[in-house]
Amino acid sequence: MNIPFSIQTFHFAGRSVQAYIPTIKWVQQQFEKKEAAAAPYWAQVWPAAKALCEVIAAEPELVKDKTVLELAAGLGLPSLLAAPFAKNIIASDHIEEAVYVMKQSVAHNKEINMQCRVLDWNKLDKKLHADVLLLSDINYDPKDFEQLYKVLTAFLQQGTSILLSTPQRLMAKQFMEWLLPFKKKEYIIEVKHNSEIIIVSVWILKQ
Repeated sequence: MNIPFSIQTFHFAGRSVQAYIPTIKWVQQQFEKKEAAAAPYWAQVWPAAKALCEVIAAEPELVKDKTVLELAAGLGLPSLLAAPFAKNIIASDHIEEAVYVMKQSVAHNKEINMQCRVLDWNKLDKKLHADVLLLSDINYDPKDFEQLYKVLTAFLQQGTSILLSTPQRLMAKQFMEWLLPFKKKEYIIEVKHNSEIIIVSVWILKQ
């Protein structure tokens, strides 16, 4: 795949992680060429991913020695940060280009316990299991809420702990209210993004 990228270093709670990030020029070109539905939103590190990284960096015991799965991972920054602590980890996205870039980051970081896979939350194998599920900024489209709720509750019923990171958007309110019965802990993280401070909630969900 012809995706130009550069390596960037991110720092969270005294820990650091490196990841390949597509160049700004390439991302802008893709947005200009494609319709909004196909635009490469995966190719940027969003505030919710940074907030999730802050929580994992501060409390690595959340993923330590656990089987971890990240859905809709985009560039997979939370998975890359969690990999040194986890037993094994799968970072996934339904977009092949995103998985390709994540694989370059895994190779660069020499994370032998981390895999990258193409997975669509609408078509998950029922045998797929994880001790911990990572999700960041996935509840932005109301038409996905019902299916996403089914996915999350199916994992919760298996005993999976879920770390869900979301900006405090009005459109996400209904979805988060559905998850209130499972909320065990909440972190409020301030993330600087494009000269703005974005408030992000990170919830720990359990059955």
